[in-house]
Amino acid sequence: MGISEFTPRVFSGIQPSGNLTLGNYLGAVKRFVEMQDDGIETVYCMVDLHAITVWQEPAELAHNTRELAAAFMACGLDPERSILFNQSQVSAHAELGWIFNCVARLGWMNRMTQFKDKAGKNAERVSLGLFAYPSLMAADILVYHATHVPVGEDQKQHVELARDIAAKFNHDFGVAFFPEPEPVIEGSATRIMSLRDGSRKMSKSDPSDMSRINLTDGPDTISRKIRKARTDPFPLPETPGELDGRPEAGNLVRIYASLADMAESDVLRQFAGKPFSEFKPALAELAVSRLRPISEAMGRMLDDPAEVDRILAEGGDRAAAIADPILDRTFEILGMIRSRTRKR
Repeated sequence: MGISEFTPRVFSGIQPSGNLTLGNYLGAVKRFVEMQDDGIETVYCMVDLHAITVWQEPAELAHNTRELAAAFMACGLDPERSILFNQSQVSAHAELGWIFNCVARLGWMNRMTQFKDKAGKNAERVSLGLFAYPSLMAADILVYHATHVPVGEDQKQHVELARDIAAKFNHDFGVAFFPEPEPVIEGSATRIMSLRDGSRKMSKSDPSDMSRINLTDGPDTISRKIRKARTDPFPLPETPGELDGRPEAGNLVRIYASLADMAESDVLRQFAGKPFSEFKPALAELAVSRLRPISEAMGRMLDDPAEVDRILAEGGDRAAAIADPILDRTFEILGMIRSRTRKR
């Protein structure tokens, strides 16, 4: 079913696996912040249950979760205006995830391209969680009856799976209970690429730290990475169409446009005909001016981890107040007896 009958609500989450990058900021978190002003309730999550589909050192996972929360807030997410929490504090995610394991079909999961990419040739040796996590991702979204999910193009398939699961549950039980959420993919920076290879997405898992700009990088590091970013020998063109076939050049222009809140065409009008030896210093100066306040704010927050934990606990309570009644109604629809008085 469509989403018009449901109260508009945004949900999205990012794994706390360390080193949030410029790509995460421009492609996701910056848009998260903007959506706080759209008049729609926004729910943002550090998906730590997804993180453990591969081995995590416990102390490092805890640090990364706090670091991601600090990054969210330093980028402008307001825990008073958005619900901000880590996934494992709201057990309804895991409970609905199991139910959706029983709704989703094996063939659907076999078609998920990200599992194939992550498992590679060792598919028989990876965790069951890595294979099944798309149904947990569907639960993350649907346990809040979220109607809109801001994602990158590479995550669109997961939202489509959530729509399929919602539709099958509703059909199987003759209800109009779960919405079919819409992916929100927009903006010039939805896919920021590696500084070393314009055909690959900027990733915090890339072995080369020079391939990305981390939100924790200092000004000198940011400038050095941009100065050494791969380009080509040609000057900047006059129009975006002339960047076709020049992935590294296009990536740097896209980064500049998003950081400056400009159209790519306006960036090219400003720098048309200039070599990268002139463009890169301007990009570095812009990146430092935008990212320095974020890294400094993150540092201040991480100096007080107890306050970060308090904010996550408060966000978890607010999230559970939405999720728990939806989960309880799901159990009721399934015919499960829930006569025990319990505290969540």
